[in-house]
Amino acid sequence: MRILVVTVVHHPEDARILHREITALRDRGHEIVYAAPFTARSVAPRPFVEGVDLPRAAGRSRRAALRAARALLAERGPEVDLVLLHDPELLLALPGALRRWQRTGRSPVTVWDVHEDTAAALVMKGWVPGPLRPPLRLAVRAAERLAERRIRLLLAEDAYRARFRRSHPVVPNLAAVPAAVPAPPGDDRVVYVGHLSRARGALDLIETARLLGPSVRIEVIGAADCDVRDALAEADRDGVLHWHDFLPNDRALALLSGATAGLSLLHDQPNYRHSRPTKVVEYMAYGVPVVTTPTPLAAELVRDHGCGLVVPYEDPAAAAAAIRRLSSDAELRLRAARRGRNAALTELNWPARADEFAGWLEKWVAESNAMNDGTCRNTPTSTARSS
Repeated sequence: MRILVVTVVHHPEDARILHREITALRDRGHEIVYAAPFTARSVAPRPFVEGVDLPRAAGRSRRAALRAARALLAERGPEVDLVLLHDPELLLALPGALRRWQRTGRSPVTVWDVHEDTAAALVMKGWVPGPLRPPLRLAVRAAERLAERRIRLLLAEDAYRARFRRSHPVVPNLAAVPAAVPAPPGDDRVVYVGHLSRARGALDLIETARLLGPSVRIEVIGAADCDVRDALAEADRDGVLHWHDFLPNDRALALLSGATAGLSLLHDQPNYRHSRPTKVVEYMAYGVPVVTTPTPLAAELVRDHGCGLVVPYEDPAAAAAAIRRLSSDAELRLRAARRGRNAALTELNWPARADEFAGWLEKWVAESNAMNDGTCRNTPTSTARSS
């Protein structure tokens, strides 16, 4: 198959999009056209994809990105077998593209990979005025229900099923467990991998690092929202912690091995209550004990598998105490690391689900071709009937 993967919001090196899904599709021999904000993120397309540069949608600056995405979908859609969308914003670009595809008689199967609770996430967006949030949430829910009548959906969490009227397959956002056995966790280095924002605990990380002092250093890896960048840069300059900024997923994960703990200090927000933090699974996969706030799915993983410690929300002192406990207790560290890695291998390993992900896309394209008797690609109407 020839597949067009599109995002205007996510980083082109996003772990789920590039390192998991695109890699899984390439491993099965499919050709990928990858449209993403390469220039805006100062990265080049990987050589194994055909890269298409798009503007980045950020804050209130989204019109240019959506216009470019709409034009791209209208032009390139008829050239591919399947379009894989990764942002809810791209649903707004679809109607014009669908009309163009119908006129050409060549409509690709279209799939939306749902890996965020969009309506809940709006509550956390500082650029959305407070009075607009309730009506926007309702509009998002309505758009989601309309989308499932017109295109295919893949869900990243079982909890997302309740948002939709129809049944859609779930392909969890897991991590690939490295084949090589990682170094055992040491006693003087803590890591955080992921995007940085207030709600994700960026300022809590800084305060935790201050409380730990020089005996245990914190390495922070990830891009940051504008309102926390200055605080992180200052903490890095002052030696409070070491902030690497964004690193590609493969380079970021290489820094995990041997860490005392991996941190996930998410705040109690609706968008986080139904999602399993991928960073927690990554820490487990690399044999790193987890210190997490009690977001339900993260706390469930830690408690069920005995792979770390759970601390209260927005409590740097408790996080620092948990890190000191792990740092001072080698037996606890090793036991948590071993249990986490074993659970990741047996229950949370992306390679075990990669074929399932690619298989759904292949199945939908095959069904589309069969419905059209080999004479044309599927239409939006036939896609809706077979959802």
